[in-house]
Amino acid sequence: MATTAPVHPVDEVPPARQLAAFGLQHVLAMYAGAVAVPLIVGGAMKLSAADLAYLITADLLVCGIATLIQCVGFWRFGVRLPIMQGCTFAAVSPMVLIGTTGGGLPAIYGSVIVAGLAIMLLAPVFGKLLRFFPPLVTGTVILIIGISLLPVAGNWAAGGVGAKDFGEPENLALAAFVLAVVLGVQRFAPAFLSRIAVLIGIAVGLAVAVPFGFTDFGGVAEADWLGISTPFHFGAPAFEASAIASMLVVALVTMTETTGDMIAVGEMTGRKVGPRSLADGLRADGLSTVLGGVFNTFPYTAFAQNVGLVGMTRVRSRWVVAAAGGILVLLGLLPKLGAVVAAVPAPVLGGAGLVMFGTVAASGLRTLAQVDFKGNHNLTVVAVSVAVGILPVGVPTVYEKFPDWFQTVMNSGISAGCLTAIVLNLLFNHLPAKAGSVGAEAGGLVGGGERAV
Repeated sequence: MATTAPVHPVDEVPPARQLAAFGLQHVLAMYAGAVAVPLIVGGAMKLSAADLAYLITADLLVCGIATLIQCVGFWRFGVRLPIMQGCTFAAVSPMVLIGTTGGGLPAIYGSVIVAGLAIMLLAPVFGKLLRFFPPLVTGTVILIIGISLLPVAGNWAAGGVGAKDFGEPENLALAAFVLAVVLGVQRFAPAFLSRIAVLIGIAVGLAVAVPFGFTDFGGVAEADWLGISTPFHFGAPAFEASAIASMLVVALVTMTETTGDMIAVGEMTGRKVGPRSLADGLRADGLSTVLGGVFNTFPYTAFAQNVGLVGMTRVRSRWVVAAAGGILVLLGLLPKLGAVVAAVPAPVLGGAGLVMFGTVAASGLRTLAQVDFKGNHNLTVVAVSVAVGILPVGVPTVYEKFPDWFQTVMNSGISAGCLTAIVLNLLFNHLPAKAGSVGAEAGGLVGGGERAV
């Protein structure tokens, strides 16, 4: 009898009920971050409330389309792993600068379209660089991703940046309650429920938050039922050299970040990313970014927030995240549904975020456990890379006296730490060691940097 080849967990399609629950969990985990970029950019440009709402619905729609391209894929577009897509924060400062110095939204969108095309062209080049990401580098980058996300969860737990009641004990108490619910469900609930522990924690937290006045659903009544994003709603794109140059720097940063995220998800799901699949994933990023410029939104990248959810729930199916993409498309077309999701208070998301983002950091440590640290400089590589990566997270103004292009690269802890890890790994583990050095004594060109145990 002919036997059917086993389906990899990444390609498994769960039942519809589980798809919906797992997908909604991913949407709730990334929603606040997804709408933050249009809110920040639109707020800095002093756009009207109607224009802000338009930016948000356009963003959610393209988020969903970008996620579907990445997870489902077509031809040479999409890494076909459970990866959510969202607007990159690396582009915020350059876009605010472009938008407020006379160029406006048309200049932003012109530079975004060019950046997306550049990413598609450079994707095969980045795919060939995968050999510079041994476990020493990937583990370090995954660790930095997790640590640099933790302040996001902390800000949510305290009430959200800019909130009048930021840091109030009741906010932190609600976040702690949600965290306790998530941990309790993971520990004591049946297998299926433990996999939607974050969703249950958010639902229970919301049920507690409403009677205690943490949120209200007034915005739901005001939201429109239907929202359609049309190409070039704010005018034809303008192609300005200075705007394009700054966005190309952002493109390189986001490609570096996305590479780290894709490798992290590949490690967690047991389907390691190869040069071809990495190029396909980056090419999908580029296409999504072009769509962002056309449909009135911004550059897209893999969303690190959801990497932790994959590791924590151990749900590895890409179709789950594709379902989340479908939900985002609905939220983009039906603003009233988006307003319901937006009513989830920040402390509820903070409690769930602490365990999700901590899971990313722990996954980095698990990858580093494969690395040989004896008789070589690998500990130095990790130590300095983590230090450089966390520096802008702990001291956000550390590079404010530097040129804009430098800030764009180094203010992202993920890209700063990733670049440092790559350079130090090359320096200590690939260049010939001098006689008498630790690397030479270890007896090899690689010096243990890529020997897994």
